[in-house]
Amino acid sequence: MNNSYHTVNPIIRIKENELLSKDTFEQLIQAPNFEKVAEILAPTVYGKYLGENFQYDFEKSLNQELVQTYGELIEIIPNPSLIWLYTMRYTIHNLKVLTKADKIKENYDYLFIPDGFFTMDELKAAIETGESSTLPVSVVKSIQEVRDYFEESHILQGIDVIYDRFYLSEQYHLAKSLKDEAILQAIVATIDLKNIMTTARCLLQKRSYAFMSAVISEYGSIDKELLLDFSTRPLSELIEFLLQSDYRDLIGPALSSEEIDFSRLSVLTDNYLTTILQVAQTQAFGPLPLLAFLNAKDIEVMNLRLIIVGKRSGFTKEAIYERMRTLYDL
Repeated sequence: MNNSYHTVNPIIRIKENELLSKDTFEQLIQAPNFEKVAEILAPTVYGKYLGENFQYDFEKSLNQELVQTYGELIEIIPNPSLIWLYTMRYTIHNLKVLTKADKIKENYDYLFIPDGFFTMDELKAAIETGESSTLPVSVVKSIQEVRDYFEESHILQGIDVIYDRFYLSEQYHLAKSLKDEAILQAIVATIDLKNIMTTARCLLQKRSYAFMSAVISEYGSIDKELLLDFSTRPLSELIEFLLQSDYRDLIGPALSSEEIDFSRLSVLTDNYLTTILQVAQTQAFGPLPLLAFLNAKDIEVMNLRLIIVGKRSGFTKEAIYERMRTLYDL
């Protein structure tokens, strides 16, 4: 597998040069108005999206940029599953919002985020019929499970539970199939962090053991039963456990003796994946440079969206800085 990427990675290195620098992001945050923002972005790959009043539909432009990037990479890599490993989060998001829209007869099309693989119409058709000749069998099975669930219960949160469980399971098995130990380790770590966040939220919401058992994945390195043991214990005991775990240095800044800052924890989780993938910069072979670039592009788009929406909504510079994800270290 490693040798099959020897012609792809030079292209990835070229595309890395198109990423925005930390200095450019600093200029964007400091920009006093959208005219200055446009001036800064004009010579970049985002220059083509800077029409009049671009700030009001820039989120759509960013989605276009991601779709174009995914499309270009899918055409050149030996195993497109590597890209879906990263963009599957958007597939799951789309399944959630489109399924809920179907169940409550609302239009949530505006919440659709392109994943590079499955169109809105494909997902809608599968959700409506429970069948598809174009979606992976595993995706169709998760849709069918949701349909069966909704015949017995009309609680919308159950939709999230089923799709989230599918997501973590699919991530793990897809990572294993790629036969790259670094990728598998990264996925297991992200499952651990997702499980930690889920466990904490369940304790705050006083969820039952049965509910927690349904939403916590067994594919992390932290034993699932160990996390379930906190179902009847106070949050402070979970925090004490986390501060003694292998993740203490990573998530410690989001923890106090009695509380968890979930917003901060989410940022730290995203930053951790970026840190793991930084090692890809020293690799000439294998799939990691591609995955690192996908992460870098996603973080870039996330931060651009934050800056544009933040400035449009009157966020202070400090509030934007707090929400910024760590950039790829070019």
